[in-house]
Amino acid sequence: MNARQSDRSSLPAPGFAASARVAPGLQWLCRTGTFSLMLCGLAGVAVANNGPASAGGIYTCTNDQGRKLTSDRPIGECLHKEQLLLNRDGSVRSVIPPTYTAEERAEREARERRAAELRAAQQDAIRRDRNLMARYPTEEAHAKARELAMEPLRLAIAATERRLKELAAERVPLVNEAEFYQGKALPQKIKQQLDANDAAVEAQKGAAANQTVELDRVNKIYDAELDRLRRLWSGATPGSLGPMPVVAPGLPAKPVSANRPARPASAASR
Repeated sequence: MNARQSDRSSLPAPGFAASARVAPGLQWLCRTGTFSLMLCGLAGVAVANNGPASAGGIYTCTNDQGRKLTSDRPIGECLHKEQLLLNRDGSVRSVIPPTYTAEERAEREARERRAAELRAAQQDAIRRDRNLMARYPTEEAHAKARELAMEPLRLAIAATERRLKELAAERVPLVNEAEFYQGKALPQKIKQQLDANDAAVEAQKGAAANQTVELDRVNKIYDAELDRLRRLWSGATPGSLGPMPVVAPGLPAKPVSANRPARPASAASR
Protein backbone atom coordinates (compact mmCIF):
# COMPACT_ATOMS: atom_id res chain seq x y z
CA MET A 1 0.00 0.00 0.00
CA ASN A 2 1.56 3.34 -1.05
CA ALA A 3 1.55 6.54 1.00
CA ARG A 4 -1.47 7.96 -0.81
CA GLN A 5 -3.46 4.81 -0.07
CA SER A 6 -2.32 4.92 3.54
CA ASP A 7 -3.46 8.53 3.87
CA ARG A 8 -6.79 7.68 2.26
CA SER A 9 -7.39 4.72 4.56
CA SER A 10 -6.75 6.87 7.60
CA LEU A 11 -9.55 9.31 6.65
CA PRO A 12 -13.17 8.47 7.50
CA ALA A 13 -15.34 8.36 4.42
CA PRO A 14 -18.13 10.99 4.34
CA GLY A 15 -21.26 9.58 5.92
CA PHE A 16 -19.42 6.86 7.79
CA ALA A 17 -18.95 9.03 10.86
CA ALA A 18 -22.75 9.34 11.13
CA SER A 19 -23.44 5.69 10.34
CA ALA A 20 -21.49 2.80 11.80
CA ARG A 21 -24.05 0.43 10.37
CA VAL A 22 -22.38 0.03 6.94
CA ALA A 23 -21.69 -3.60 6.04
CA PRO A 24 -18.20 -4.69 7.22
CA GLY A 25 -17.15 -5.70 3.65
CA LEU A 26 -18.07 -2.29 2.29
CA GLN A 27 -16.17 -0.62 5.12
CA TRP A 28 -13.01 -2.64 4.22
CA LEU A 29 -13.25 -1.70 0.54
CA CYS A 30 -13.49 1.96 1.40
CA ARG A 31 -10.70 1.89 3.92
CA THR A 32 -8.30 0.11 1.53
CA GLY A 33 -8.96 2.68 -1.17
CA THR A 34 -10.67 0.21 -3.52
CA PHE A 35 -13.70 2.57 -3.65
CA SER A 36 -13.29 6.27 -4.11
CA LEU A 37 -14.11 8.61 -1.27
CA MET A 38 -17.13 9.93 -3.19
CA LEU A 39 -18.60 6.44 -3.71
CA CYS A 40 -17.99 5.50 -0.10
CA GLY A 41 -19.65 8.71 1.05
CA LEU A 42 -22.72 8.06 -1.08
CA ALA A 43 -22.90 4.51 0.21
CA GLY A 44 -22.71 5.75 3.80
CA VAL A 45 -25.45 8.32 3.26
CA ALA A 46 -27.67 5.71 1.57
CA VAL A 47 -27.25 3.32 4.47
CA ALA A 48 -27.86 6.09 7.00
CA ASN A 49 -31.01 7.17 5.17
CA ASN A 50 -32.39 3.65 5.20
CA GLY A 51 -33.51 4.43 8.76
CA PRO A 52 -35.06 1.64 10.77
CA ALA A 53 -34.27 -1.03 8.19
CA SER A 54 -30.59 -0.93 9.18
CA ALA A 55 -31.05 -0.01 12.84
CA GLY A 56 -30.83 -3.60 14.01
CA GLY A 57 -34.51 -3.78 15.01
CA ILE A 58 -37.29 -6.14 14.00
CA TYR A 59 -40.80 -4.92 13.15
CA THR A 60 -43.65 -7.26 13.94
CA CYS A 61 -47.45 -7.10 13.70
CA THR A 62 -50.51 -9.26 13.09
CA ASN A 63 -52.31 -8.55 9.82
CA ASP A 64 -56.06 -8.48 9.26
CA GLN A 65 -56.06 -12.22 8.55
CA GLY A 66 -54.50 -12.98 11.93
CA ARG A 67 -51.10 -13.82 10.47
CA LYS A 68 -48.01 -12.62 12.35
CA LEU A 69 -45.56 -10.74 10.15
CA THR A 70 -41.97 -9.67 10.78
CA SER A 71 -39.61 -7.45 8.83
CA ASP A 72 -36.52 -5.31 9.20
CA ARG A 73 -38.53 -2.23 8.20
CA PRO A 74 -42.13 -0.97 8.82
CA ILE A 75 -44.60 -3.51 7.45
CA GLY A 76 -46.83 -2.17 4.67
CA GLU A 77 -49.75 -4.48 5.48
CA CYS A 78 -49.88 -3.09 9.03
CA LEU A 79 -49.56 0.63 8.43
CA HIS A 80 -53.15 1.00 9.66
CA LYS A 81 -52.35 -1.01 12.79
CA GLU A 82 -49.98 -0.81 15.73
CA GLN A 83 -46.55 -2.37 15.15
CA LEU A 84 -43.87 -3.40 17.63
CA LEU A 85 -40.21 -2.61 17.09
CA LEU A 86 -38.20 -5.34 18.82
CA ASN A 87 -34.58 -5.56 19.77
CA ARG A 88 -32.54 -8.52 18.58
CA ASP A 89 -33.15 -10.24 21.91
CA GLY A 90 -36.93 -9.97 21.45
CA SER A 91 -37.51 -7.16 23.93
CA VAL A 92 -39.77 -4.30 22.88
CA ARG A 93 -37.86 -1.20 21.85
CA SER A 94 -40.87 0.94 20.94
CA VAL A 95 -44.47 0.82 19.75
CA ILE A 96 -45.14 2.27 16.30
CA PRO A 97 -48.62 3.85 16.16
CA PRO A 98 -50.85 3.35 13.10
CA THR A 99 -50.67 5.70 10.15
CA TYR A 100 -54.13 7.32 9.90
CA THR A 101 -55.91 8.91 6.99
CA ALA A 102 -57.24 12.46 7.45
CA GLU A 103 -60.73 11.09 8.16
CA GLU A 104 -59.40 8.54 10.63
CA ARG A 105 -57.36 11.21 12.39
CA ALA A 106 -60.46 13.41 12.69
CA GLU A 107 -62.46 10.52 14.17
CA ARG A 108 -59.62 9.66 16.56
CA GLU A 109 -59.34 13.28 17.70
CA ALA A 110 -63.12 13.45 18.22
CA ARG A 111 -62.99 10.29 20.37
CA GLU A 112 -60.11 11.72 22.38
CA ARG A 113 -62.03 14.97 22.93
CA ARG A 114 -65.10 13.05 24.11
CA ALA A 115 -62.95 10.97 26.45
CA ALA A 116 -61.30 14.12 27.81
CA GLU A 117 -64.71 15.73 28.38
CA LEU A 118 -65.90 12.63 30.25
CA ARG A 119 -62.79 12.65 32.42
CA ALA A 120 -63.27 16.34 33.17
CA ALA A 121 -66.93 15.77 34.03
CA GLN A 122 -65.96 12.92 36.35
CA GLN A 123 -63.38 15.09 38.11
CA ASP A 124 -65.96 17.85 38.42
CA ALA A 125 -68.47 15.40 39.96
CA ILE A 126 -65.87 14.22 42.49
CA ARG A 127 -65.00 17.81 43.40
CA ARG A 128 -68.68 18.79 43.70
CA ASP A 129 -69.51 15.85 45.98
CA ARG A 130 -66.53 16.56 48.22
CA ASN A 131 -67.47 20.24 48.44
CA LEU A 132 -71.06 19.28 49.29
CA MET A 133 -69.90 17.05 52.14
CA ALA A 134 -67.54 19.75 53.42
CA ARG A 135 -70.34 22.35 53.36
CA TYR A 136 -72.87 20.10 55.09
CA PRO A 137 -71.12 17.67 57.44
CA THR A 138 -74.44 16.75 59.12
CA GLU A 139 -78.12 16.63 58.25
CA GLU A 140 -78.78 19.34 60.84
CA ALA A 141 -76.39 21.70 59.04
CA HIS A 142 -78.22 21.08 55.78
CA ALA A 143 -81.63 21.66 57.35
CA LYS A 144 -80.42 24.96 58.79
CA ALA A 145 -79.15 26.07 55.37
CA ARG A 146 -82.51 25.15 53.82
CA GLU A 147 -84.38 27.31 56.31
CA LEU A 148 -82.05 30.25 55.73
CA ALA A 149 -82.56 30.00 51.97
CA MET A 150 -86.36 29.74 52.20
CA GLU A 151 -86.95 32.40 54.84
CA PRO A 152 -86.65 35.41 52.46
CA LEU A 153 -89.11 33.78 50.07
CA ARG A 154 -91.61 33.12 52.85
CA LEU A 155 -91.31 36.74 53.99
CA ALA A 156 -91.89 37.95 50.42
CA ILE A 157 -95.00 35.76 50.09
CA ALA A 158 -96.33 37.07 53.40
CA ALA A 159 -95.74 40.67 52.26
CA THR A 160 -97.60 39.98 49.02
CA GLU A 161 -100.54 38.51 50.90
CA ARG A 162 -100.67 41.59 53.16
CA ARG A 163 -100.65 43.86 50.14
CA LEU A 164 -103.52 41.94 48.56
CA LYS A 165 -105.54 42.43 51.73
CA GLU A 166 -104.76 46.16 51.68
CA LEU A 167 -105.86 46.43 48.05
CA ALA A 168 -109.09 44.60 48.86
CA ALA A 169 -109.75 47.05 51.68
CA GLU A 170 -108.96 50.04 49.41
CA ARG A 171 -111.43 48.74 46.86
CA VAL A 172 -114.41 48.63 49.23
CA PRO A 173 -115.06 52.43 49.39
CA LEU A 174 -114.53 52.73 45.63
CA VAL A 175 -117.16 50.08 44.93
CA ASN A 176 -119.55 51.64 47.46
CA GLU A 177 -119.17 55.05 45.80
CA ALA A 178 -119.68 53.55 42.38
CA GLU A 179 -123.03 52.12 43.54
CA PHE A 180 -124.47 55.65 43.51
CA TYR A 181 -123.98 55.76 39.73
CA GLN A 182 -126.09 52.74 38.82
CA GLY A 183 -127.26 53.28 35.24
CA LYS A 184 -125.15 56.43 34.89
CA ALA A 185 -121.69 57.17 33.55
CA LEU A 186 -119.07 56.48 36.21
CA PRO A 187 -116.92 59.54 37.01
CA GLN A 188 -113.48 59.36 35.44
CA LYS A 189 -111.69 59.64 38.78
CA ILE A 190 -113.49 56.65 40.30
CA LYS A 191 -112.97 54.64 37.13
CA GLN A 192 -109.24 55.36 37.16
CA GLN A 193 -109.00 54.38 40.83
CA LEU A 194 -110.80 51.10 40.16
CA ASP A 195 -108.56 50.39 37.17
CA ALA A 196 -105.44 51.11 39.22
CA ASN A 197 -106.70 48.81 41.98
CA ASP A 198 -107.37 46.06 39.47
CA ALA A 199 -103.86 46.39 37.97
CA ALA A 200 -102.23 46.35 41.40
CA VAL A 201 -104.17 43.23 42.39
CA GLU A 202 -103.14 41.45 39.18
CA ALA A 203 -99.49 42.40 39.74
CA GLN A 204 -99.52 41.14 43.31
CA LYS A 205 -101.15 37.88 42.27
CA GLY A 206 -98.45 37.42 39.62
CA ALA A 207 -95.75 38.11 42.18
CA ALA A 208 -97.30 35.64 44.60
CA ALA A 209 -97.41 32.96 41.89
CA ASN A 210 -93.70 33.53 41.04
CA GLN A 211 -92.70 33.48 44.69
CA THR A 212 -94.55 30.21 45.26
CA VAL A 213 -92.84 28.61 42.26
CA GLU A 214 -89.42 29.81 43.43
CA LEU A 215 -90.06 28.49 46.94
CA ASP A 216 -90.92 25.09 45.48
CA ARG A 217 -87.80 25.13 43.26
CA VAL A 218 -85.46 25.94 46.15
CA ASN A 219 -87.10 23.25 48.26
CA LYS A 220 -86.56 20.66 45.50
CA ILE A 221 -82.87 21.64 45.21
CA TYR A 222 -82.37 21.00 48.91
CA ASP A 223 -84.32 17.73 48.63
CA ALA A 224 -81.97 16.54 45.86
CA GLU A 225 -78.91 17.60 47.86
CA LEU A 226 -80.14 15.83 50.97
CA ASP A 227 -80.76 12.61 49.05
CA ARG A 228 -77.24 12.76 47.63
CA LEU A 229 -75.69 13.63 50.99
CA ARG A 230 -77.38 10.69 52.70
CA ARG A 231 -75.84 8.32 50.17
CA LEU A 232 -72.43 9.97 50.49
CA TRP A 233 -72.64 9.85 54.28
CA SER A 234 -73.47 6.13 53.95
CA GLY A 235 -70.19 5.47 52.12
CA ALA A 236 -70.85 6.15 48.43
CA THR A 237 -67.69 7.22 46.58
CA PRO A 238 -67.66 10.89 45.56
CA GLY A 239 -68.34 11.16 41.85
CA SER A 240 -70.05 7.75 41.61
CA LEU A 241 -73.63 9.00 41.90
CA GLY A 242 -73.93 10.61 38.49
CA PRO A 243 -74.81 14.24 37.82
CA MET A 244 -76.89 16.26 40.22
CA PRO A 245 -80.54 16.51 39.13
CA VAL A 246 -81.27 19.82 37.46
CA VAL A 247 -84.29 21.51 38.98
CA ALA A 248 -85.73 23.69 36.25
CA PRO A 249 -87.82 26.68 37.26
CA GLY A 250 -91.51 25.97 36.87
CA LEU A 251 -93.98 28.14 35.03
CA PRO A 252 -95.97 30.33 37.41
CA ALA A 253 -99.71 30.06 37.26
CA LYS A 254 -101.32 33.07 35.61
CA PRO A 255 -103.64 35.06 37.83
CA VAL A 256 -107.26 34.29 37.09
CA SER A 257 -109.13 37.46 36.20
CA ALA A 258 -112.41 35.87 37.20
CA ASN A 259 -111.29 36.12 40.84
CA ARG A 260 -111.29 39.90 40.61
CA PRO A 261 -114.12 41.53 42.59
CA ALA A 262 -117.00 42.48 40.36
CA ARG A 263 -117.49 46.09 39.39
CA PRO A 264 -120.81 47.87 39.49
CA ALA A 265 -122.77 47.57 36.27
CA SER A 266 -122.19 51.23 35.39
CA ALA A 267 -118.43 50.84 35.76
CA ALA A 268 -118.36 47.68 33.68
CA SER A 269 -120.27 49.30 30.83
CA ARG A 270 -118.13 52.41 30.74
